[in-house]
Amino acid sequence: MEVILREDIEKLGSRGQVVKVAPGFARNFLLPRRLAVAATDANKKIVEQERQAHLRKEAKLQADASDLARLMGSVELTIRQKAGENDQLFGSVTANDIAVALEKLGYSIDRKKVHLEEPIKTLGDFTVSIRLHKEVSVDLPVHVVRED
Repeated sequence: MEVILREDIEKLGSRGQVVKVAPGFARNFLLPRRLAVAATDANKKIVEQERQAHLRKEAKLQADASDLARLMGSVELTIRQKAGENDQLFGSVTANDIAVALEKLGYSIDRKKVHLEEPIKTLGDFTVSIRLHKEVSVDLPVHVVRED
């Protein structure tokens, strides 16, 4: 069965693409969740209009993210944490802590956009990646210092 995808679906295709799938997959998964529509001429025109609108919206979001990345390029975060011997932290610095520190500086960033391989558990200087858009990310230096 041929369907037109309305969203990007991993390992299947991207928005607006006509793909051939099993009838059960289309009937039971794609169509009820409105991830795809049947591949008819009328639906092809509608999906093409939706795709054009989505591309315009995506271009605007990417431009906004690029501007924000330019502003955040000079930001350095200093996070104060209690630490024991050997510079081990009591607890850890997580993506949420970094998002809160950015909020104090006036940048409203969702914690899900902060990418840490693992929570920071020692004092020192680290580089944290903030993914503002799927194509725009910025690396911020984070200094974890001992709280007095």
